[in-house]
Amino acid sequence: MSKKDFLSLQDYSASEINDILSKSMFFKRAVKSKLDIPQDLKGKHVLLLFEKPSTRTRISMCVAVSMLGGAPIPVDKSSLQASRGETLKDTALVLSRYVDAIAARVKDHNSLLELSKHASIPVINMLSDKFHPLQALADAMTILENKGLKKDLIIVFVGDGSANTCHSLMIVCSKLGFRFRVACPEGYKPDEKILNSALSNCKSSGASISIFLDPKEAVQDADVIYTDTWFSMGVTDIERRKKVFPPYQVNSELLSYAKKDVIVLHCQPWFLGQEITEDVAYGPHSKAFDQAENRLYTSMAVLSKLLK
Repeated sequence: MSKKDFLSLQDYSASEINDILSKSMFFKRAVKSKLDIPQDLKGKHVLLLFEKPSTRTRISMCVAVSMLGGAPIPVDKSSLQASRGETLKDTALVLSRYVDAIAARVKDHNSLLELSKHASIPVINMLSDKFHPLQALADAMTILENKGLKKDLIIVFVGDGSANTCHSLMIVCSKLGFRFRVACPEGYKPDEKILNSALSNCKSSGASISIFLDPKEAVQDADVIYTDTWFSMGVTDIERRKKVFPPYQVNSELLSYAKKDVIVLHCQPWFLGQEITEDVAYGPHSKAFDQAENRLYTSMAVLSKLLK
């Protein structure tokens, strides 16, 4: 069999995504009940390469590999020869001789494509400027735990529609048949190519995707409201963002336009008083810490699927 990478959820069918989510639920039940965890990675090594800081991704992936019986090897790019000019091609060719998978958190999605092109082992996207598929799986798992698998669910992303989290959430919602909305300022809509790919999924899944300028209109009857930082790592138009994003803050007033049992998601870290207020972040509607916990189980499921 040719190797399978995990670079974007667009590469996976709805059936495959549901299988991963089912396996994530299985691992969560096993961990919570202190049952024996299948050692699907016994004797395997996974290199975790980081170009950017990380808390949830780094720790959840390290623990996931270990719980499945494997050995995680977390490294920062600054400690590799790649930081001194060695090509990603050579890095991929060498690492393929040592480890069983490469998981990378990178600044440029093209770096993942280059690693994938030359590696003979699976390459896993732990975050790039375009996609964050591991996060989207945890998002979907949290939605399913709280709302079930209902085709008429309304999921609303409020804030920077061009963010990697929005892109990946949009794709997973389009695969699973949800009604996905984005509320964002002009100039911050989802990438057109990624949007069109997600729209193509809607034909078979029954999902829909809509873009709104007015956040209050977007969250009408929403089951889920999701937001992320307005200032992702690497953005340069900070002054403009400070001017255009305040109306897109997720606060108690905005929640009043959604369903009474709406849940609020955030991939964290959050910046209280900017994209989300403290009372909402720690309030009864917030499921952000469940969402963070689910990063562990979805990581376990992806690793098991690729390496078992």
